[in-house]
Amino acid sequence: MATILVTGGTGTLGRALVGRLLDDGHDVRSLSRRPHTGTGRPRPRSYAVDLRDGTGLAEAVAGADAIVHCASSPAGGDTEAAGRLVQAAKAAGVGHLVYISIVGVDRIPFGYYRTKLAVERLIEDSGIGWTVLRTTQFHNLVLGVIKAGARSPVLPVPTGVRVQPVEVHEVAARLADLAVGEPAGRVSDLGGPEVLDARDLVRTTLRAGGRRRLLVPLWLPGAGGAALRRGENLTPQHADGRRTYAAFLAARTGGAADRSAGANSSS
Repeated sequence: MATILVTGGTGTLGRALVGRLLDDGHDVRSLSRRPHTGTGRPRPRSYAVDLRDGTGLAEAVAGADAIVHCASSPAGGDTEAAGRLVQAAKAAGVGHLVYISIVGVDRIPFGYYRTKLAVERLIEDSGIGWTVLRTTQFHNLVLGVIKAGARSPVLPVPTGVRVQPVEVHEVAARLADLAVGEPAGRVSDLGGPEVLDARDLVRTTLRAGGRRRLLVPLWLPGAGGAALRRGENLTPQHADGRRTYAAFLAARTGGAADRSAGANSSS
């Protein structure tokens, strides 16, 4: 049994990872600005820590064998937060820091991706044993983006863009294995089992939700759009995920996605 601290323990990935580690019998600490609440199963030890200022961080990391850093914010501050985490981990003698990153952070010039890459490099240079796993986008994220766009009767869809969504619980399982192993550096990427055209992905999602929207092609400008059209967000050589996006939708909608998969739509 290992003592493992998970930052961002109440987020989409953090919750899945905490649950997997608990199921595997480990001593789990969950770090979040809003700690776990509720009862019903053995819970992790929860720490209310805001990595933006680091208050309470030293106590949370003390005695941990490994840290899995899942906390992240597109609003900014990730590099500073990671710096505080690294310093606390070094002071506590933590031997292994695992970081979850994104496929294409070194090839797609988005601001958030540049920050993720900077955090990767900070961890690599930390002097702590480290492991970095890059994955493609989670099913949940893809669904959330499409649902947000579908609030309007007209839904723009990026032209020439493909996506390789992966199941978050499969990512959690991979991270759990990495956390209890030896530091491995940059490990193989983890992508979903299918590379899907963005338009097909949107249509499948709309059918599963019983919605119809007018789909309008959207040309993404600049170097970022060009990188996506080149497929820099994909890792087809590491399509190791098992659960398809259609299966993910079907589990949420009682099979509607499976029944509609492959059907044509005038949307």
